[in-house]
Amino acid sequence: MAREINDNLFQKEVLNSDKTIVVDFWAAWCGPCRMLSPVIDELSEELQGKADFVKLNVDENPVTSNQFKVSSIPTLLVFKGGKVVDTLVGFRPKQALKMAIEKHV
Repeated sequence: MAREINDNLFQKEVLNSDKTIVVDFWAAWCGPCRMLSPVIDELSEELQGKADFVKLNVDENPVTSNQFKVSSIPTLLVFKGGKVVDTLVGFRPKQALKMAIEKHV
């Protein structure tokens, strides 16, 4: 299950990690974000040990959202070694997301 992080934890949890981390930028009012949430939770279980999944609410954490120029949600940023290696914008089917993420694990 993807865990919720905030601006204060972002540096430690994502940028300072040598693992593959998938960050789900979302908001409570966003319909496609709500559709994507269970897909992210399923992928976090299926890819456990290969990639970590975290969620960041853009309304509550504007610093990180602005830093990475997130203008549309849902946006998934895939980090590896603290660097963005892939950007996935909008709702996508689970299998398409899984294939995109597995390229980086």
